[in-house]
Amino acid sequence: SKQRLTGQQQEINNLIQRKIAVDEENARLKNEFSNLNQKFKDKSQELKDTEECAQNKEEQNRLLIKNLEEENKGLNTCCADLLNDLEKLRKQEAQWKTEKSGNDARIKNLETDLAEAREQMKELRSICSNLSSQVAVKQEELSQKDCDVIRAR
Repeated sequence: SKQRLTGQQQEINNLIQRKIAVDEENARLKNEFSNLNQKFKDKSQELKDTEECAQNKEEQNRLLIKNLEEENKGLNTCCADLLNDLEKLRKQEAQWKTEKSGNDARIKNLETDLAEAREQMKELRSICSNLSSQVAVKQEELSQKDCDVIRAR
C-alpha cells in the first residue's frame, strides 16, 4: 500500500512536471504569437503608409501631367501663330522682292534715259557753240559791210 502511494506520488510529480513544461511552452508560444502579432500590425501600418504615399505620388503625377499638357497646348498654339506670322512675312518678302526688281528695272531705264539726255545735251551744246561762232562771224561780216557802205557814201 505504501508502495502504491509512492507510485501515485511519482505519477503526480510527473504530471506536475509535464504541466510546468506545458505552461512554459504555452507562455513561450503566447510570447511568440504576441511578437508576430505586433510585427503583423507594424507591417500592416507600413503597407497602409506606402499605399497612401503611392496614391499621393499618383495624384501629384496626374496634376503634373495635366499642367504639362496645358502648357504643351499653349506652346502648340504659340508655334502655330509664329508659323503663320513667318508665312505672312515670307509672302511679304516675296512681294517686296518683286517690287524691288521692278523698281531696279525702272531705275536702270531712268539711268539709261539720263545718260542719253546728257549725250543729247553735249551735242546740242556743241551745235549751239558752232552756231554762236557762225553768228559772231556773220556779225563781223555785217559790221564790215556797214562800214563799207558808210565809206562808199
